[in-house]
Amino acid sequence: MNDAVPRLRTLLRRMLSHLACLRGCFLVLLVTLCSGRALSQVDAEQTQTKPLRFDLTPLVGYRSNMTFPTAQGTQELGPRLVLDAKPSYGIAIGRRLNEEQLVEIRWARQDTFVHLEGGAPFPNEKVVLNQFHGDFSYEPIVEEWPRWARPFVMASIGATHIGGRTSSSFTRFSFGLGGGVKVYFTRHVGLRMQAEWLPILVDPGVGAFVCGSGCVIQLSGSAVSQGEVVVGPVFRF
Repeated sequence: MNDAVPRLRTLLRRMLSHLACLRGCFLVLLVTLCSGRALSQVDAEQTQTKPLRFDLTPLVGYRSNMTFPTAQGTQELGPRLVLDAKPSYGIAIGRRLNEEQLVEIRWARQDTFVHLEGGAPFPNEKVVLNQFHGDFSYEPIVEEWPRWARPFVMASIGATHIGGRTSSSFTRFSFGLGGGVKVYFTRHVGLRMQAEWLPILVDPGVGAFVCGSGCVIQLSGSAVSQGEVVVGPVFRF
């Protein structure tokens, strides 16, 4: 009986010691889990708030016709060289200065035909319009708009080249003013819808533009323009 009491006390001490050890392990495990969860949340927040610097946008659209007056008349009277309205396509690659300002380099191409109006009839001649512009866009965050829809305005400047296989070619200074809206499905993928007015400065005039067999005219005037509506996916990274 006397030996049983010390043994019981020893057993109780061991049990209490084991319970204390288990409690300490549980506390360490709990702190570790909470710390890991907090670090994971911080990493997710840092990833979520990390700025996206580059935009890549393939574009397809439609360009209106464009009328060049000739030296024999004006845009309203006399012979006129007309580029037909046709679909267009291109690509824009840009870098964001911040979340609201974007600078892009954009290439656009339109495969179309030219014909002479108000003069001797000539068959339509196939030509290609290539345009290289630098775009400067402002994409404000509007509080009244949903976060996934962002309006924007833009101004562009560059050069336009028009020519064909059998016709002559020329390159002139061009610029643009436009705007639209971007809809973001996720943080990295969206849709861009845009309309733009695109004038081309003809001055100095094109001395001899060959628009087909037996068709040689002189383009004059100060400026002509066409409109373009485009749409395309936006990839941000």
